Amino acid sequence: MNYDNYMKKNLVLVGMPGSGKSTIGILLAKSIKYPFIDTDIFIQSKEGKYLQDIINVQGLETFLKIEEKYILSLDVNQYVIATGGSAIYSEKTMRKLKLNGTILFLDVSFKLIKKRINNLYTRGIVKKASQNLKDIYKERKPLYQRYADIIIYCNNKNQEEIVSEIEGLIKG
Repeated sequence: MNYDNYMKKNLVLVGMPGSGKSTIGILLAKSIKYPFIDTDIFIQSKEGKYLQDIINVQGLETFLKIEEKYILSLDVNQYVIATGGSAIYSEKTMRKLKLNGTILFLDVSFKLIKKRINNLYTRGIVKKASQNLKDIYKERKPLYQRYADIIIYCNNKNQEEIVSEIEGLIKG
């Protein structure tokens, strides 16, 4: 991608819960001097409820509609956007994010995700009752890959290395 295009677009981080989207997003935004939005926090602030409470009370389908509504309402340019891990379930959402953004998939091994996620039932992760973390990983990984403009392999890298790699790719 050429630097001029990068300077006009949002950088959208997608990936599994625990992949580092929020942390990497904040560091990347500081580094390239872009504002930062975490769509999970955005939804919580608009709804006045935690994600898990929305899921528990209103159900998965309603949560996904709420998530889609708020992401579609974003009208920003030159932002770093960290999406919730379930944003990739909405084709409409992903088309909108891709229209004015570069989609970066933070690819982290299942082993590392499993190590990082110890609150599967309270974190606000969209999952069917019968799904475990491995099921979610297997279901979502192909979706992240399909929508990604750039895949960042994050295993064995620290946060600064990941941010530097992203900067190198988007500016190079």
